[in-house]
Amino acid sequence: MKDAADPRLLLVTGLSGAGKSTVLKVLEDLGWEVVDNLPLALLETLIDAPVKRSEAGRPLAVGIDSRSRGFRPALLVQRIKALREIGGRDVQTLFLDCAGAELERRFSETRRRHPMAEDRPAADGIAREREMMEPLRRWAEHVIDTTNYSSNDLQQEVRQRFGDSNHDEPVLNILSFGFARGLPRNADLVFDMRYLRNPHWDAKLKPGTGLDADVAAYVMADPAYENSVAQIEKLILTLLPRYRVEGKSYVTIAFGCTGGRHRSVHVAARVAQKLRASGYEPVLTHRNLDSAPQDGLEGKPPPAPSAATGKT
Repeated sequence: MKDAADPRLLLVTGLSGAGKSTVLKVLEDLGWEVVDNLPLALLETLIDAPVKRSEAGRPLAVGIDSRSRGFRPALLVQRIKALREIGGRDVQTLFLDCAGAELERRFSETRRRHPMAEDRPAADGIAREREMMEPLRRWAEHVIDTTNYSSNDLQQEVRQRFGDSNHDEPVLNILSFGFARGLPRNADLVFDMRYLRNPHWDAKLKPGTGLDADVAAYVMADPAYENSVAQIEKLILTLLPRYRVEGKSYVTIAFGCTGGRHRSVHVAARVAQKLRASGYEPVLTHRNLDSAPQDGLEGKPPPAPSAATGKT
């Protein structure tokens, strides 16, 4: 944690249904003091309130959204600027975003009404709230798009960004994913592994994953594999020290293949192992590892070898 003279203040805001409650719960678990739905007029009062000596320097997270009394995004931005000018607080803003269709699904699934569309379809409230919140989104230092996040994914992201760290190295997240199931929205680097031959079309390998030895051997046998993956590792190891110098606190490196179960999983695991051997401590996540294999997502199978020549 920072010392008592420079306590952190994080304003947590964003679109209704995007995950604010989950974020605040994780921050509380991390030792932050958490206040939700604070009336905007009481923000300075809360900040100036005396605290026990034992809690001096404890970071503070304040949840504010469209339901908060006196909420006006432009005014909130002005108050954040004023707090920074006064000094003594490391003030940052986290904005939680999410695609409209996913927000509609969440409100329908939970049978909740959107706070800005009590008597209209949720889509109307989502559009209205998005327009109102745009000044805060532009202002925020941290933006997390939760469209493709499960609750566990979001919790992990918050822990990576706001958990205490005793060193200056960025927190690394190595992620495998399937392009057919959507790009990861918060990745800093994305590498496409679809140029490698696809184990999905081998009947024996299809049910397995990139964590299985036979699947890994199949991928590694591709003539382009070793040279290309080694160059990717070299690039990452070149970039990470530069990210540290620039003060980047987290880096997400994503490896994608079509379905997210074979090639990307194997390469992500290999790169994570290489980074550990180089002194880093990456978190390895396989987003689509448990997804069912689907021929329709994988495109066309490779041409069969010719019966006469044995060649394709």
